[in-house]
Amino acid sequence: MEFRPVILIPSYNSGARLQATVEGAMQHGVPVRVVVDGSTDGSDRTLDPLAESGEGRLSIQRLQKNGGKGRAVYAGTLAARDEGCTHLLTMDSDGQHPVDAIPRFLADAECHPGCLIMGDPLFGPDVPPARLKGRRLTIWWTDLETHRCGLGDTLFGMRVYPLEGLLEAFSRTSFARGFDFDPEIAVRMTWAGHRPRQVRVPVRYFSKDEGGVSHFNYIRDNIKLTFLHFRLFPEWFLLRRFAMHANLRQWKGEK
Repeated sequence: MEFRPVILIPSYNSGARLQATVEGAMQHGVPVRVVVDGSTDGSDRTLDPLAESGEGRLSIQRLQKNGGKGRAVYAGTLAARDEGCTHLLTMDSDGQHPVDAIPRFLADAECHPGCLIMGDPLFGPDVPPARLKGRRLTIWWTDLETHRCGLGDTLFGMRVYPLEGLLEAFSRTSFARGFDFDPEIAVRMTWAGHRPRQVRVPVRYFSKDEGGVSHFNYIRDNIKLTFLHFRLFPEWFLLRRFAMHANLRQWKGEK
């Protein structure tokens, strides 16, 4: 099957960093689709000239109402499927994910088309301490729910998904439409047999003075993540453990 990737960037009130992120993504010879998730700050209007002059490299998909990251990715995935794409590279719109890592992700995905290519973040001193504490707990849980198969940081959103596998994972849950999207979809795709592979990438958190924007709410989003594992753990324990054992045996044999 021909490898036909698209770079998918969900955006909600992304501020000044959005344009530079999209411009950087467009330099890699792959179609770029930005899903504007009900933004109200006008940042997406800076993309219109890029779409007009980009010779078809940039598509802008606007959703009228903010529905969350997972819902935006789902909408973009359906559109990408209709355009014949086979893989999606997802990345944040705020500049945290380095555009110069895109070729490494795509090369690994082309060599391993059935795998889930996960970004392995290298954080600098600019990362907020509260973000690190919360993600360690989520990583512990998702490691448990996938038999420590090497899934890595399940809150880091720079990844390459096999498109059909992503849609199948979406079909198995009515959740994973908001902040819980990244960890839940990664776990479900691993359960379904998509072996995770890691690509190491540096991450930068921009300050407000640098145009950085964060919609993370420490209380609300950690409650949502806690509820996520109240759902995933019983499903893993009762239904998915033996499938994961089989996956691990298969992956070990492929080494």
